[in-house]
Amino acid sequence: MPTMKLWKTLALLCIACAGNAWGEDTSASASYKLRPGDILTVNVWKETDLQSDVLIRPDGGMSFALAGELQAAGHTVAELTALLETRVRKFVPDAVVTVAVKAIGGNRIYVLGKVNRPGDFPLGGPMDVMQALSLAGGTTPFADTNGIRILHRDGHNQTASPFRYGDVQRGRKLEQNILLQSGDTVVVP
Repeated sequence: MPTMKLWKTLALLCIACAGNAWGEDTSASASYKLRPGDILTVNVWKETDLQSDVLIRPDGGMSFALAGELQAAGHTVAELTALLETRVRKFVPDAVVTVAVKAIGGNRIYVLGKVNRPGDFPLGGPMDVMQALSLAGGTTPFADTNGIRILHRDGHNQTASPFRYGDVQRGRKLEQNILLQSGDTVVVP
């Protein structure tokens, strides 16, 4: 029969492989902050009743059996795992909790206007404006490519940054090609 140490090693290996399967650097996935809309798979080893997919609610909270209500948004997977393990161990001594991100529904960017496929797109890793435009199928022939704006909200404040596609396409003024953050909107007039 496999030992507890072997199971912990296998669980950690599975988490690392899942991060690499998404094309993520494991150090980057370790710093990923959970957001509302993300779906997590939570398992307690050898406790079949304590295995479920959990949605992080819009308020950032989540519920899990024996752990109750806790704030998940803003924590890394490792931090949330430690919180859950501490709470569950009050009822199940030596509990081993695993948390994996099943879907990153909370990290999205939006591309609107005169693009071929406007909509929302998952932000699974670093993405700049040119990459977002590519995901949206590029601009239409009638788009004002030098009038593009990136809308960013920080709390209650919203800013609009200009983006001149022609400059970036020619390798000039590359500082405009910023990395997008969750919730950013690229508007192509």
